[in-house]
Amino acid sequence: MKQLLSRFALAVGLAAPLLLAHADDQVKRGEYLARAADCMACHTAPGGAPFAGGLPIVSPFGTIYGTNITPSKEHGIGLYTDDEFFAALTEGKRRDGANLYPAMPYTSYHLMPRADSDAIHAYLKTIEPIERAAPVTRLSFPFNVRLGLMGWNMLYGKDVKLAPTEGKSAAFQRGQYMVEVLGHCGECHTPRGLPGAMQQDKRLTGGVLNGYLAPSLLATDLAARGWNHQDLSTFLKHGMSAQGTMFNEMFPVFHNSTQGLNDPDLAAMATFLLGDQPPQAKVLSETSLDALSPSAQRGRQDYLNVCAGCHAPNGEGKPHIAVAMRGNTTLRLEDPRNLLRVIEGGIGEQQFTGFERMQPMPGFADKLNHQQLTDLLNYLRQGWGGQSGELAVSDVQKLQADAPPTEHTAH
Repeated sequence: MKQLLSRFALAVGLAAPLLLAHADDQVKRGEYLARAADCMACHTAPGGAPFAGGLPIVSPFGTIYGTNITPSKEHGIGLYTDDEFFAALTEGKRRDGANLYPAMPYTSYHLMPRADSDAIHAYLKTIEPIERAAPVTRLSFPFNVRLGLMGWNMLYGKDVKLAPTEGKSAAFQRGQYMVEVLGHCGECHTPRGLPGAMQQDKRLTGGVLNGYLAPSLLATDLAARGWNHQDLSTFLKHGMSAQGTMFNEMFPVFHNSTQGLNDPDLAAMATFLLGDQPPQAKVLSETSLDALSPSAQRGRQDYLNVCAGCHAPNGEGKPHIAVAMRGNTTLRLEDPRNLLRVIEGGIGEQQFTGFERMQPMPGFADKLNHQQLTDLLNYLRQGWGGQSGELAVSDVQKLQADAPPTEHTAH
């Protein structure tokens, strides 16, 4: 008997370090997966503790607040079992059985395997518990009736499906999981219908979120805006490339998620988006001033007045101050709303990986009248964005009427 007990004690003694090592590996893997799933962006308020909730997420149905997902037993997810966490992540079910609002992207996460969910949960259980309640979401009737989400989930909760990948490279298949499931890119880059569900027949063709455009991620559209595999990987890693910098809701995605991903995964994401045989990236030739429309020609002077000091007279940009205008992806979008938003509202100071802090861009809403703003937009889009059409003042006024609210939107 003593010999048997000795053998058991020896086995336990040998197994303990292995179990601890396995648990440590699971936590490290979970930390990476939580970053890839961009959990921090929606569950961290500006200036708040990581994962403590409180971020206002503006939706067409009202403002939804990101919840506390620290291990706090009173205010967070400290009482959740692995089963309950998996149900919240993939089915939108809270521990008490109530339905989560689909601002939580369980519509994409439902394709996440259990092992990845368990790893994320293992990591979240190791972070500091924050004993603070996030603001309570209170929507107007009938959107405040969570029971109604049962029908919504039956219709749309599992709409996201992965396209077959037979014959595709391993990088393409990994990229599909990173983009479609963990990164849940389609949640913003897919248009939504009246019930707030993604229109799957238009998947990744772009969507408008509170006045901004999350542009198309289709390979042909990316290539038409000048993207190639290397530039797209660089953009995800550093937040900037020859095509410009991340701003609006993509900056938190970069800051909290993509800059921390490994190079093979970033390359895989670019491979999935552009394909194993990417279309040729379109190269623009500069358009001479006399070839521009009359409005765009007038806009040249407005550019010199308010833009050239940072972006340089010929649009080449200045390092650590302002990006180049030539071939800038925002100028190349057929929809001008993002360019309008940036000119009017500016961009705050931002830090990009491996670069000095980029200087903030002021807004010029109070310095340009409607005609000047229209002329400037036409100059930038025609001169350096490859656009042939001309915007009218009425077009700009319509976009101004669709200006976004001041609160944050879901990424």
